[in-house]
Amino acid sequence: MNEEVCAKLELIRKILSKTEAKGLRLRGTDWFAWATAGSSNTVLLTAETGIAEVLVTAQDAWVLTDEIEAQRLKDEELPANFKLYVNPWADAAARESFVRDVTNSGKVLSDRPIPHIEKRLPPSLLCHKKVIVSSELERYRQVGRKASEAMTEVLKAARPTWTEYQLAGAGAEALWARGLHPALTLVAGERRLPLYRHATPTQDAIGRRAMVVFCARGYGLYANLTRFVTFGTIPDEDAKLHRHVREIEAQALNICQPGVSLDAVYCALAQAYEQHGFPHAIREHHQGGTTGYLAREIIANPTTTESLAANVAVAWNPSLPGAKLEDTFVILNNGALENLTFDASFPSVEVKGRLRPVPLSK
Repeated sequence: MNEEVCAKLELIRKILSKTEAKGLRLRGTDWFAWATAGSSNTVLLTAETGIAEVLVTAQDAWVLTDEIEAQRLKDEELPANFKLYVNPWADAAARESFVRDVTNSGKVLSDRPIPHIEKRLPPSLLCHKKVIVSSELERYRQVGRKASEAMTEVLKAARPTWTEYQLAGAGAEALWARGLHPALTLVAGERRLPLYRHATPTQDAIGRRAMVVFCARGYGLYANLTRFVTFGTIPDEDAKLHRHVREIEAQALNICQPGVSLDAVYCALAQAYEQHGFPHAIREHHQGGTTGYLAREIIANPTTTESLAANVAVAWNPSLPGAKLEDTFVILNNGALENLTFDASFPSVEVKGRLRPVPLSK
């Protein structure tokens, strides 16, 4: 952890020198986790910013927080690379005064800049955040494994009489039990599954089949996955839809290589939908994109010209009415894709040389 943080602080200081800035502030939950090698500033799960921030200058690295949070962060979260500045919780102005003092009132860069005072982060740092280093990948593997195990556990326990709320709650419980934040748990049962792509859970009973979607966060990293459960034999039409989605997804995974642009992957998906007889389906839901310290770092569309690179994570989610597929992959240095959310105990079939999940039949 210390080596990873040191490398990131060195990178930040090179940017400070190049931009002639005196400090760099990171407020977002994503950036805080990135800079601290997986520590968390999150209290309210739905907030984009947390209860602490990082401040880096040419000489020092600080975590800025208030007196409510300081002791817990020091005891349980922060690596040794950071000093701690603590302001009274009712005196936010004291923190701003401290920042002005340690930066000599010079230029400050930030992921969420104060309007007319601070400047945005340079694109080069944004690119670095998307590339997973080896120590991050080890943590990411843990997150993906735990998330997929939680999903399997819950779907094996599910009953057709459960409500969508119960299934989502069981999913959240399984994630919390493994130390993961249930940042998103979508559930659609038999009635709602063909109707909505983003099916937030309701009091409906799930009935003969259900979809569960997780965006599970651990060490600040997101493991995104979608699975289905069916009670009884899956109807032929449903089985065909799932097969179409698996084959459509394969078109995207096959071209996920360093140097390939995100719009090229989007176009490959659009072409695949058309080839399978669903030319308008790509308009009915976004198709995913890169992931990592955000559930989606960049969502692919026809104009996203950013290119994939080695050690970038992706999560595609092609879908048709009643069928969807999603896992989190990282592009390795040799161009191979490693599935971070694969669970060997969940049923799967081989598609283009990869094991892909099929609905769990009970």
